[in-house]
This record gives sequence, structure tokens and C-alpha cells, in this order.
Amino acid sequence: IVKEASELAHHPSGEYAASPLEDNLFEWHFTLRGPPEPSPYAKGLYHGRIVLPADYPLKPPAFRFLTPTGRFEVNREICLSISGHHEELWQPAWGIRTALIAIRSFMDSDPKGQVGGLECDDAARRRMANESRKWACR
Repeated sequence: IVKEASELAHHPSGEYAASPLEDNLFEWHFTLRGPPEPSPYAKGLYHGRIVLPADYPLKPPAFRFLTPTGRFEVNREICLSISGHHEELWQPAWGIRTALIAIRSFMDSDPKGQVGGLECDDAARRRMANESRKWACR
């Protein structure tokens, strides 16, 4: 976990950032830019929380968005192939960086029937993307 945090800190991306809390290596916070235009999330800057299980990386992390996105419910574990909802699909080699890239790519997918997925129109998603830049962790 320390090695992964160091790698993310020393090789940052313009599309996402993630780091553990100072007092808890198993809880991380992330910031993720929305996918590029023409995505309704393109101007968004989204914040979220990652909880790593005690046996990470053998088991997948859990992800929650703290910023309203119009795609995922706020503060509810999201159900994706890289999350704890699908342990059987998780690959220990993936890690946080790969998971954040995957989440960003999933943002434009259809949320129909997905746990934690929201169905909103693109106008609402664009509005939330613009508002997301004002959001701050507390």
C-alpha cells in the first residue's frame, strides 16, 4: 500500500490523484477529472473515497463518490467490475491507478440496473459537472 501511494505521488496524472489518509493507510481519497468532451462529465472534478480491505491487493477496494455526478449515487459503494461488488473479477495487479482509469471510462456507460448507478439527463450531468469544481472535502 505504501509503495502504491508513493508511486502515485511520484508519477502523478492530470486526470486523477489519490492518496491515503495520514492516519489510515486503508482509507484513501481521490480526485478524478471527468472524461473528455463530448461527455456530459467533461468539465467535472469529482471527489471520492476508497476503502481498502485488510487483504488488499488480493481483494478489491470499495469506491464511493462524495461529489454529486449524476452517474453514481453520492456516498454509496459503486458496483463495477473493479470494485468489491465483483470480487471474482478483481486482479491483484490492477491497483488504485488502474481502478481510477476504469471508473473514469465507466462514467459514460449506461447505469441501468447498476447498484449505485443513477439515470439523469445530460443537462443535469453537465450542471453537476460545473458545480463539482466548487466542492471541497470537509
